[in-house]
Amino acid sequence: MGPVAAFRGNKSTLPQKTCLSCQRPMSWRRAWAKNWAEVKYCSDRCRSQAGRPTPTR
Repeated sequence: MGPVAAFRGNKSTLPQKTCLSCQRPMSWRRAWAKNWAEVKYCSDRCRSQAGRPTPTR
């Protein structure tokens, strides 16, 4: 059984990854169930920023 079967309302049991763009942790989502191994970014914004250098402040 996958992460959905073990979920039962406890979000700490869901797998997590780090976004390659913003370095924030992201939790498994049902929408990503079929391609969780391929997920790299937490949002469309991070995906669009992927090839750009981070602005210096």
